[in-house]
Amino acid sequence: MSIRTGIYGYGNLGRGVEAAVHGAPDMELAAVFTRRDPGSVRIRTENVPVLPASQAPEMAGEIDVMILCGGSATDLPRQTPEMAKYFHVIDSFDTHACIPEHFAAVDRAARASGHVAVISVGWDPGLFSLNRLIGASVLPDGRDYTFWGKGVSQGHSDAVRRIEGVLDARQYTIPVPEALSAVREGKEPELTTREKHTREVYVVAEEGADRARIEREIKEMPHYFDEFDTTVRFITAEEMRRDHSGLPHGGSVIRSGRTGAEGENRHLIEFSLHLDSNPEFTGSVLTAYARAAYRLGTEGMSGCRTVFDVALAYLSPLDGDTLRHTML
Repeated sequence: MSIRTGIYGYGNLGRGVEAAVHGAPDMELAAVFTRRDPGSVRIRTENVPVLPASQAPEMAGEIDVMILCGGSATDLPRQTPEMAKYFHVIDSFDTHACIPEHFAAVDRAARASGHVAVISVGWDPGLFSLNRLIGASVLPDGRDYTFWGKGVSQGHSDAVRRIEGVLDARQYTIPVPEALSAVREGKEPELTTREKHTREVYVVAEEGADRARIEREIKEMPHYFDEFDTTVRFITAEEMRRDHSGLPHGGSVIRSGRTGAEGENRHLIEFSLHLDSNPEFTGSVLTAYARAAYRLGTEGMSGCRTVFDVALAYLSPLDGDTLRHTML
């Protein structure tokens, strides 16, 4: 039986999830939910209903797992606990400092309803988190370094678009080249957040909007921009379409460590991503973890999980015997 999957929110990430579900041999798209007028939303999958977000609870018996595609700034803290009352759920909550608080809220809701929720799924947090854990466990005497970009951050772009007077925005995260080179050379530098990355924000503002206020709100936004050197550039809608329509991203997790009685042997572990489409890749990760949530639910599990708590075999449509023969 196919895993009946719902998509809650149909923006760039929702479209990425739809593509991933279409390509999954054991999953089918059951419904898409939107806060927009459903009649204005055109999805790629034929014969699948597009419904108002408010109707999602009515589909509780017809959807096995709901993939939440809202933003971390204001959507997911409210949506994930609410939807966990009715479905197994997956989200991509990416405000790192607030993950413990979000976990606790979702865990309460999921345990009360008997559902499984997997939060903060994607590539960071997500796949990068797994590699940080592996690196620190294998090389306890060492340092972690995470570099993002150059690329468009969906969550940060969404947060800027929520500012009054902003019509559209793209935020690029850019590694500082000197810092990245020093880490790859095994120098293990002490780096502050500001020394590792810069941020560039391109904004289309409403006519007559207070641009000085918008720039100030961006640069002072907690957890997003306040710890970075940030450049804000105001451009036209035409320039945004022409120059910033793509959504590339990527980055690296690096563990630099030592072994031996005197730490004489040095080692470097690096996991890197180079993504043409951030939302399509993130949607693929969410979809794999949706499979895992469903499987955990069929085993009687409930409550909240992160990528640390899900065995990797649960992500694959292949059975254990096939995995042992082909990938181990």
